Amino acid sequence: MSRNIYIDNMPQEKALQLFLDELQSCGWFERTAEYVPVRETLHRITAEPIIARRSSPHYVASAMDGVAVKCAMTIGATEGNPVNIMAGDYLEVDTGDFVPKEYDAVIMIEDINFFPDHIQIIKAAVPWQHIRSIGEDMVEGDMILPSLRTIGPYELAALITAGVETVPVIKKPLAAIIPTGTELVDSAQIQMAPGDIVESNSYMLMGLAREWGADCVRHDIVIDDRELIRQAVLDVKEQADLIVVCSGSSAGREDYTAGIVRELGKMIVHGVAVRPGKPAILGIIDQKPVIGVPGYPISAGLIFNLFAKPIIYRKTGVPVPDADTMTGTISKKLPSPMGVDEYVNVNAASINGKMIAYPLNRGAGLSSILVKSDGTVHIERGQEGLVAGSGCSISLYHTGRDIQNSLITLGSHDMSIDFLIDILYRDHGIRLVSTNVGSMGGIMALRRKETHFAGIHLLDEDGGYNVSYLQKYLPDENYLLVNLVKRHQGLVVSPGNPLNIKGIEDLVRNEVRYINRQKGAGTRILLDHLLKKEGISPTVINGYNREEYTHLAVAAAVKNDACDTGMAIFASAKAMGLDFIPVDVERYDLCILTDIIPDQQLECLLQVIRSEEFRERVNGFGGYETDLTGQIMHQPSN
Repeated sequence: MSRNIYIDNMPQEKALQLFLDELQSCGWFERTAEYVPVRETLHRITAEPIIARRSSPHYVASAMDGVAVKCAMTIGATEGNPVNIMAGDYLEVDTGDFVPKEYDAVIMIEDINFFPDHIQIIKAAVPWQHIRSIGEDMVEGDMILPSLRTIGPYELAALITAGVETVPVIKKPLAAIIPTGTELVDSAQIQMAPGDIVESNSYMLMGLAREWGADCVRHDIVIDDRELIRQAVLDVKEQADLIVVCSGSSAGREDYTAGIVRELGKMIVHGVAVRPGKPAILGIIDQKPVIGVPGYPISAGLIFNLFAKPIIYRKTGVPVPDADTMTGTISKKLPSPMGVDEYVNVNAASINGKMIAYPLNRGAGLSSILVKSDGTVHIERGQEGLVAGSGCSISLYHTGRDIQNSLITLGSHDMSIDFLIDILYRDHGIRLVSTNVGSMGGIMALRRKETHFAGIHLLDEDGGYNVSYLQKYLPDENYLLVNLVKRHQGLVVSPGNPLNIKGIEDLVRNEVRYINRQKGAGTRILLDHLLKKEGISPTVINGYNREEYTHLAVAAAVKNDACDTGMAIFASAKAMGLDFIPVDVERYDLCILTDIIPDQQLECLLQVIRSEEFRERVNGFGGYETDLTGQIMHQPSN
């Protein structure tokens, strides 16, 4: 099977315009209406003007609680000269009651004295006082809503009041999503065969399409077979308004989407100058748009946002909403190829009134990045990237209020941070954003004032933890060094310890494949200390230069037989169902910069750390000790 080639590397704005023009020329944007019961129209869009079928109110109604009277009978009434009206010449009414034609005013109950056979009026009425006329709210025949108006809760109530029973609304476009790939499985079972990948992109794309106003249908997974994929497209094209093929858009031997689009319709674009997501496909089959998205989640989501979102909104008659944006500065150098528009996922937090964007991993296959991300920074085509500290515009996934009420922690990874994240947000509404950069990376971020606090576990030469590093790198800063936990460090091994690894000394064995933490990580510093103590050279360890960035990543590598062992905390071994060989108990502290963290947020953070719930959750997980939790281990006297 010969490989395909890209026929385009087209700028995104040109690709979108070509797509829009082709769809316009074939009439795809023409809208059709469907009639929906009024009570089911919330968030739907009117297809034509909606006319009131009855007036509101449809009768003369009292606007107050009181009595209906003939206005002429109240002339001259004052508190000093009250007027008496006998029973039979007035009518007691409540708000909304019908007012018979013989009465032309309503007097508020507060302006009336009641007696057994008459009432006493202390204030004269004026004609039609406190009476709602027929159609005061709306008149039969009035236009209640114009075309292309979104029906919200207030509009829904007005339509019901106006006697409207069914509403002509824009028919939602139907997007058919076809997931393809021999490696894909629907099963969400924990145990999966190597090479199997759970198919989730289609659900992400359907969720996005529904948010934008479309209905969706998902085809069963189709293996990488040209005829089967072709048949799947034929199966959905009659009912669908938009066809989306997940993966198969690239140039590999089993990427068939482009050829199928050419055979069944018209290829408009294959290959867009964006990153990630270059191998995008835009085409038309039977006057209907076809979008081929790459298989990686971040690429698929980006291409769908760039090309499906604008056509779905236009089809439904609603302008594409402007993205919430916020200006900030980028925390580190961010190089980018000049020939593409690149979209980088970032976290964002305000430090000392300055909004900082923290780039996340740029791997297009990391779906967790989409969950962790606060938004994206767009590096426009022609730029070489961004230098650290330069300005940027952040397109937000969350509200600006959430971002402003955030704390950022850059430092060493520990699973107990997840408990802080959960309790802080649940009990105090404070969003804690955590990025793993290692202990030394955390200290450098503290030094640059790019983080509110950092988790660190750096072994001092005297056997203590962290203080000497802080004194060296943060000599003039005000901070609190607070213990979060003590934790058990050791070697993670497969269940049953098949290689009979007993300690650090076994890492020199040729058959033992090791995986290390990154340079600057406290775990790596501890390992180097132990190797030096044992007189072992790192060069004899098989895998010393292989690096992972979290304890869980090390444990996952062991679990999936990418290595035989690695240094990590007990909690990560437990989480992965692995065995654990204890090596040391270390202190894991938080260094908090008190000058840049708001007082109220600092108080809440310390409160959570010292809470009984936090201790119970940490101890319940195992591999931790909490006898020092919440204690201030060091505070400089600056």
